[in-house]
Amino acid sequence: MNNSSRDNFSGLSNNQSITPRRDFLKLSSLGLLGAALPNYASSFFSPIPKYPAKLSVQLYTVRDQFLKDIPGTLKKIADIGFKYVETAFWPEGVSIEKASEYLNDAGLLVSSCHVELPIGDKKQVMLDAANAFGCSKMIWHGWPEDKRYSSVEGTKELIGIYNEASRFAKANGLQFGIHNHWWEYRNKVGGRFVYEYLLEQLDKDIFFEMDTYWVKVAGQNPAAIIAKLGNRAKFLHIKDGPALYNDKLAIDNPDPMTAVGKGTQNFPAIINAATGNPDWMVIEMDKTATDVFVALQESFDYMITNKLAIVG
Repeated sequence: MNNSSRDNFSGLSNNQSITPRRDFLKLSSLGLLGAALPNYASSFFSPIPKYPAKLSVQLYTVRDQFLKDIPGTLKKIADIGFKYVETAFWPEGVSIEKASEYLNDAGLLVSSCHVELPIGDKKQVMLDAANAFGCSKMIWHGWPEDKRYSSVEGTKELIGIYNEASRFAKANGLQFGIHNHWWEYRNKVGGRFVYEYLLEQLDKDIFFEMDTYWVKVAGQNPAAIIAKLGNRAKFLHIKDGPALYNDKLAIDNPDPMTAVGKGTQNFPAIINAATGNPDWMVIEMDKTATDVFVALQESFDYMITNKLAIVG
């Protein structure tokens, strides 16, 4: 990846800067990483799931706000109505213990943690995060694209690493999952999509956190994919927007995302196709053209009002 920044993207509002994922990884001291439907979307709706999943929010969404005011940012998230968060990265100098204190003060619980692969010295980092946040769901965030996904041999090598990570997590009373981007559902090796190898050859203990947006960016139908993943998909990343593939993605510069329900995603169809398998729906926005807290409030209202998820 080069040094291109999201800050110069013309779709951003004047009061919002965006820290690229690569740059924010450098900041991490932990090593861890509308209430009503738009008119055009009314035809999306299919039967409401009988057992809606709990709602969480990925804290990567507010990484820039964290750089200015962590307690204030978390209070705004709690005031929106969220009870759970999915952790990612914390600014430099913020220990895991301090981050946990911030969350406790805001009255927020942790649904899941995005972590580096628990290999070598990262094993202890994962254990420390699980202990500090009182969380058993550890998820490999999956960024950036590993070039080993360009061959069958490389893909199988990565599968072996993920299986090893899962065995370590399980031995310590934790569950390990993987989060996708677009390449797993866009790259073909040996005549098959990468995700097909993952679904077939990953240990059954490994769960999928399916990022519905990146699946659509890859040119796939998220509803069809979630049906294929079945009960392996315990988490869904819920985000909306144009969901079109372009070359800027490779430099971590996606198009601005919208509040959930205001983009191109058909979430009722996706959630209906999931047939109650996911335990969690995690709202995330990598970049927004509007105020991020307004977008989060609108997203929260959309999911809860339309009974696509429950608060917790």
